[in-house]
Amino acid sequence: MVTTLLTAFALMLVFEGLLPFVAPRAWRDAFRRLTELADGQIRFIGLSSIIAGLILLLIFT
Repeated sequence: MVTTLLTAFALMLVFEGLLPFVAPRAWRDAFRRLTELADGQIRFIGLSSIIAGLILLLIFT
């Protein structure tokens, strides 16, 4: 189980690093726009991500 978690963490780091590496200006602009959102909007995005991740886990496990 630890190996699976470390593999998942490593893949997350790879995917998270792709956009800043390939398109740093777009990445910076995306974060600039994100800081302009209201707290409720950011929470909704976070909740949507959690739900999508849980659904994917249920489908693929």
